[in-house]
Amino acid sequence: MKFYNFIIKYRLVLSLTLAVVGILLNVTGTGFWPTFPLYFISAIGIFTNFFIGPLRLIQEPMEAGRVEEVEKILNTIKFPNLLYKPIRSTYYTIKGNMAMMKQDFDAAEKHLKKSSALGAPMPEAEGANKLQLGMMAMQKGNLREAEGYVRAAIRAGIPDKESEAVAYLSMCQIFMNKREFRAAKDFFRKAKACKPKTQQVVDQIKELEKYISRIPG
Repeated sequence: MKFYNFIIKYRLVLSLTLAVVGILLNVTGTGFWPTFPLYFISAIGIFTNFFIGPLRLIQEPMEAGRVEEVEKILNTIKFPNLLYKPIRSTYYTIKGNMAMMKQDFDAAEKHLKKSSALGAPMPEAEGANKLQLGMMAMQKGNLREAEGYVRAAIRAGIPDKESEAVAYLSMCQIFMNKREFRAAKDFFRKAKACKPKTQQVVDQIKELEKYISRIPG
């Protein structure tokens, strides 16, 4: 595994080195065909460097919470538009999440919108992206945009019950604001049915329940 990560990390340097060695051997009389394997391996390395990128290296530092290391790896990607589409989507998702951790919501929204436009590799990831965009739209007070994103998140599928509860609570708040109380109550029931455990979500349900219980219908 460490050797594989080493190859990925230094893939471009190694590939260019092989190309230079091939050229030197070629001009010193070795000939093209004996050096062809060097050119071939070099071409594959350069191609995969820009087409696949180093995202494989991010898994371990992300799981360990080494945020600075993750950012350093992301910053080595100089031409993200050359990445294979699903990998490019993942790249922008991670960039968006990193920006949210820094509370840079404008950058987070920009990156997550790019990821959403590309389409996530898995429907659940797309749902999580849409939900995050919906939350940011609600923070800005743009309830129409928020409703569109949260609905899209629910349709795409949300990976965990906590986030699903947040999506339904958001829809509940949106419809309460629209004074469509029957729909608001329906979304509230769906949020409770998710049985969230996160204290913040549980507290939000308790607060909303006090208000909703007084609404007729």
